[in-house]
Amino acid sequence: MACEVTTPGTQGREFMRTQGRMRKASRFFQAFLLALLLCLGVQPALAQTPATAHAAQPPLRDDLWNDLKDFVETPSVSGYENELTEKIRAKLASFHPRVDNLGDVIVTIGSGAPRRLIVTPIDEPGFVVSGITPEGYLRLQRLPQAGNLPAIYNSLYSAQPVKVHTAAGKWIDGVVAGISVHLHRTNETPPSSSDIENMYVDIGATSAAEVRSAGVDLLSPVAMNGRLADLVEEKFAGISIGDKFGSVALISLISHLEVAKVKGSLTIAFVAQQRLGGRGLDRLLRKTQPDEMIYVGRLLPGGKVPGMEGVHRAPRREPGSGVLIGLDKSSGEISGLAAFLKQLADANKIPLTTDYSTDITPAGYLLPPAFPARWTHIGIATAWPDTPAEAISSSDLMSLDRLLDEYAAGPRTTPFFYLGGRVGVAQECYGVVLPVRMHCMGDYPAAAQKFGIAGPLRGLVETYAASGQEAPLREQLGHLLPSWAKPETDDAGNLILRVGTSPSGTKTPTILVVAHMDEIGFSVKSISDDGRLIVETLGGMDLSFYQGHPLLVHTSTGDRDGIMELPNGWDEQNFKWPDARQDQTLRVDVGARSAKEVADLGIKIGDTITIPKKYRPLLGTRANGRSFDDRVGCTALISAAWALGGPLKDRDVTFVWSTSEEVGLVGAGKLATRLAAEGHSPDYVFAVDTFVSSDSPLESKRFADAELGKGFAIRAVDQSNVAPHELVEKLLKLAHANQIPVQFGVTAGGNDGATFVPFGAVDIPIGWPLRYSHSPAEVIDTRDVDALARILAVIARSW
Repeated sequence: MACEVTTPGTQGREFMRTQGRMRKASRFFQAFLLALLLCLGVQPALAQTPATAHAAQPPLRDDLWNDLKDFVETPSVSGYENELTEKIRAKLASFHPRVDNLGDVIVTIGSGAPRRLIVTPIDEPGFVVSGITPEGYLRLQRLPQAGNLPAIYNSLYSAQPVKVHTAAGKWIDGVVAGISVHLHRTNETPPSSSDIENMYVDIGATSAAEVRSAGVDLLSPVAMNGRLADLVEEKFAGISIGDKFGSVALISLISHLEVAKVKGSLTIAFVAQQRLGGRGLDRLLRKTQPDEMIYVGRLLPGGKVPGMEGVHRAPRREPGSGVLIGLDKSSGEISGLAAFLKQLADANKIPLTTDYSTDITPAGYLLPPAFPARWTHIGIATAWPDTPAEAISSSDLMSLDRLLDEYAAGPRTTPFFYLGGRVGVAQECYGVVLPVRMHCMGDYPAAAQKFGIAGPLRGLVETYAASGQEAPLREQLGHLLPSWAKPETDDAGNLILRVGTSPSGTKTPTILVVAHMDEIGFSVKSISDDGRLIVETLGGMDLSFYQGHPLLVHTSTGDRDGIMELPNGWDEQNFKWPDARQDQTLRVDVGARSAKEVADLGIKIGDTITIPKKYRPLLGTRANGRSFDDRVGCTALISAAWALGGPLKDRDVTFVWSTSEEVGLVGAGKLATRLAAEGHSPDYVFAVDTFVSSDSPLESKRFADAELGKGFAIRAVDQSNVAPHELVEKLLKLAHANQIPVQFGVTAGGNDGATFVPFGAVDIPIGWPLRYSHSPAEVIDTRDVDALARILAVIARSW
C-alpha cells in the first residue's frame, strides 16, 4: 500500500522517548516519525487507546514537560493545595477520581487482592498571612511551622516577587521586603532576612483597609512565583520541583495504564498536607489499609550525626542517579518491596540505587498510622533541595515513570512517545521579529494611551540590558521616540538626542538630561572544566537575593536558563551568609558538565547574566519590576520628548541615555570628557536616577525618607554630589508653579551627573522614590514616574 507522509514546516525542540529513554529531538523529526508510524498502522499510546484498555478510560494527553511546568507554576502551600488538587482532578476526570475534604485526589482501578497503593504528596512549603500592619504590609507565618527545611529557607524569600491568594480565588502579585543596599554601610549589620520577624509582604497597599478590599486577609496563603527553568543535559529547575515530580509521574502512569493487566486493586493517590504531619497520607492509610504501598516523593534530610559538628544526615545522590530508594540506615541493604523493585529495575535496565532519607511521616500531634508490612519510599535526586534553584534530571523522571509502569501493570504492549510542548516561537511585533531580549509593546502613543506611562515602562523593564550590553534597550528606545527625534549613538554606546535647536552664540543655558540604560547583573569571567560558569558582579547588590535562584545567561544565540549556586555549607543549621567584604567565587550552573558543552551552547566569556524578570502591577498605581533603576528614568525622557512635540527653538537641550552607569558611570564619564575637549560642556546636568527610599518597613527613617506616590524627588545630597541649595529651591518653585508633586532629601549612591562637575557643570540630580533597590523586589508608584516626566518637559522648555 502506498503511504504518503507530509512534514510540517515549523521546527521546535521537544522530548521523545523510545524504548524507555527520552532523547532531545526536533519537532520536525518527531512529527515525521509519528506520521510514519500511523501510516504503517502502529498506534502510539498518545494517539490511540491501547487495545487492552477499558473503553471508558481513554489515556490522557501525556506530556510530562507541560505537566511539570504547570505544577511548578501552581502554588500549593501546605493546607492550601486547592488549585493543584483541582488541576489534578481535571486531568484525571475520565477516571472518575474521588476528592476528599482535605484535598486528596484518589483513583482506584480494579478490585480485590492484592490491595496496592501508590501515593505522592502535592503540597509545598510557603507562608500564610498572620497579620496586617496599619501601613498595609502583610505579616507572615510559615507553613510548615516546624519541619526540616533548611535554615536559610526564609531568607531565600527576601526581596523576591510572590503571589498572594485572595478571597475571590485569584492570585495577586506582591513582593517580600528586602533591604536597599545603598542605605547600609559596609560594616553595618542589616536586619536578618532569616528571622521571620523581619518578613513583610508589600502588595502595593497603603493601609490595612486597602489590603482587605483587595480580598487579602488573615490566612491568605503566600507563595513564591514558580518558573520552570530548562537546563541542558535534560535537567530542570524550579521552586518546589521536588514536591511536584511525583504528581507528574503518577498522572503519566494513570494516563497510559493498561487497566486489564492490573491485578487486584490499585489505588493511586495525590495527598495533601504531607508537610503538616502527613495528614493526607494518615487518612488514606487508615481508610484503605493496603497490603503494600509505594510512596513517591522527595528524599528527606535527617538530624545531626552524633559527635560530628556541623554534619547532618541527608540524601547525597546527584541528579542523573536514576530512581532512588530512600533508607534511614547507612548499610544500603534492602528487602521486601524495595528488593522486588530492585529486581524489576534490573530486569528492565532501569537505573536504581539507594540513598538516605528520614521518616516520611513528620512529627505531629497524632500517633502515626500503621504502615503495611510491605512498603517503600522511592524518588529521584534533587540538587539544592527546598530552594528556588531546586533541580532534577528528566532522565531520572523518565526512569521513575518506567519503573512505576512495570510495577503497576507490567510491560506495555504498545509503543509510547512523549511529545513535549516546548516550541521556540519567534516574537513578532507589528510585523517585525524582535530579538530574544526585547519586549513587544508597540509604539509609544498606543502603549501610553492604553496603559498610561506604565505601558512603555513595562516594555523597557522586560528588556534585558546589563552593563556593557545595552544594545537591545537602545534599539527599543529608538523605536519609542517620536518621528521628529533623530538620535545618534556615540563611541561609548550612549544614545544622544538634541532636543533644542538654538544657533551657536545664543545666550541660553546649555542643559543635558541623562538617564542610564544599563542594569545590574553578572558577567561570565571564566568557564570551569566541570561546566560551571565563574561570574563576577556588574554593579552593587546583596548576593543573597540572587544565590539559590534562577538566572538567564544572555548569549549571541539566545538566552539560556541557569541557576546561581549557593555558598558552601548553605544547608547547615548554623549557616550565615558571607559578609559583603568577603571574596566569593560565584558559580552559575547551566546544566553543562564540561567546558566543551558550555561552548556548544554558545556561552562565552563576557556574556552577561540577569534574573528572569517581569513588570508586575500591584494594587493601585504601584508596580514591581527588576531594573526600574533606571528604566523609569529612560521612560521619563521618552515621555518628555513626546510632550515637547518637536525640537525646541532657542533652547540648547540634550537628552542622553547612557551606558554602564552601574559599573562606574562609564558612558556618562566618556561623554563628559569628550564634550569638555570639544568646548561644549553643559552648564546644567539633570541626572535622572533612583532616589533610593527608606519608605520600607525594614529601613531607618533617619534619611532618604521620600514616600512613594508623593511625587518626583530631588536628590539634593547623595554620595557623589551636593546640589546647590538655591537651585534646589528654584526647582521646587518650578514644580509647584506647574502643579507637579515634588519631594527632596538626602539619599545614597552616585549619579551620572557627577562626571560633568569637574568640567564646570552643575549637577542637579532628580529621580523617583524606589523601595528595595537593586533587588528583584523593586517597587515604584507610577504617579511618581508621571511627575518625573512632566518636570523634565518643563525643565527642557524653561530652565
